[in-house]
Amino acid sequence: MAHQEYQRCIEACHDCTVACEHCATACLGEKNVSEMERCIRLDRTCAAICALAEREMAAGSEFAERICQLCADICEACGEECARHQQMDHCRECAEACRMCAEACREMAGMGAKSSR
Repeated sequence: MAHQEYQRCIEACHDCTVACEHCATACLGEKNVSEMERCIRLDRTCAAICALAEREMAAGSEFAERICQLCADICEACGEECARHQQMDHCRECAEACRMCAEACREMAGMGAKSSR
């Protein structure tokens, strides 16, 4: 079943969703919240696409590979932004979750491209 084949990616997407939601909430509590605006926006976008990717892989959607490709791009952008704020634990943890998710999504999307040839 698709959900078993993509389990590593599904788990990475789940972990990234949680990390991004936590990071966005924590950023809203920072003293310099206006400086965290891009981070918060990317956290929210990243959490949304990760949750969508997770659901579509679990369902075996024909669009899962393409969604995961986009998810990887968004995770990279979010991770890069969070990495700019390494002094904050929540941003550092989110950057790592984003990196892991981007890697898993690229691997998953590559697996599908190879198997469809």
